[in-house]
Amino acid sequence: MTDFSLYHITRPSSLTNNAPLVIMFHGYGSDENDLFSFASELPEELFIISVKAPYAMQPYGNAWYAINFDEVNGKWSDDEQAKTSRDLIATFIDEVVAHYPVNKDNVTLLGFSQGSILSYSIALTYPEKVNQVIALSGYVNTNIIPEHLNPEAYKHLSFFCSHGSVDQVIPVDWARKTSPFLEALHIKHDYREYPVGHGVAPQNFYDFKVWLSKLL
Repeated sequence: MTDFSLYHITRPSSLTNNAPLVIMFHGYGSDENDLFSFASELPEELFIISVKAPYAMQPYGNAWYAINFDEVNGKWSDDEQAKTSRDLIATFIDEVVAHYPVNKDNVTLLGFSQGSILSYSIALTYPEKVNQVIALSGYVNTNIIPEHLNPEAYKHLSFFCSHGSVDQVIPVDWARKTSPFLEALHIKHDYREYPVGHGVAPQNFYDFKVWLSKLL
C-alpha cells in the first residue's frame, strides 16, 4: 500500500480502469464518514474517495484549518493552515491518480462547508489537477487562492455551487458572491439556493447527483 499524505476511505468503481473520480472533503469538526454516506446513492461508475482532514479536534472530529473565536476579531480562519491543507490535498490528488484505476482528466472535488472552501481554493490554485467542483455551503476565500488569476487556466472547469438561504454558519451573502466571481473568470457554473440552514437538503443532493451524472 502506498503511503498517502491523507487518510481516506474508498468505494471502488464498477469500471476496472479510467473511472471518473470523486474526492470528498468534510466540514469542520466532522470526519471521512460524513459525506461518504452519499456514496451508495451515487452512480456506480464513480470511484469515490472520502478524506479525513489532518487536524484532530478535541474531543472528536477533524478540521482542515483552525477557526478561532475572540472578542476582538470575532470568528476568523487560520488562512496559513488552510493553505497547508490546500497544498496537502494537491499532493494527495497526484498520489490518488497514480495509485488507483481512475481517469486523471475526470476529477471532481465534492466539499461541504470548510471542505467546500478548500475545494474552491484547490481548483483555482491547481486547475490542472481538477475538472469539476461540487461546492456545498461554502464560499471563495480569496486569501487562500493566487492573487493573479488567469481565466485561460480555468476554461475546462465546471462548478456546482449551492447554499442554504437561511444558513446560520456561513451567511448566504458570502455564497452569493461566488457567481459574479466565477463569471469574471469565465468559469462554467451552476449556483443554487435551498430553503435550509447549514446542511444539504434532499433536493440539493438530487440536483448535484443529476449534474454529476451528466459528466459520466
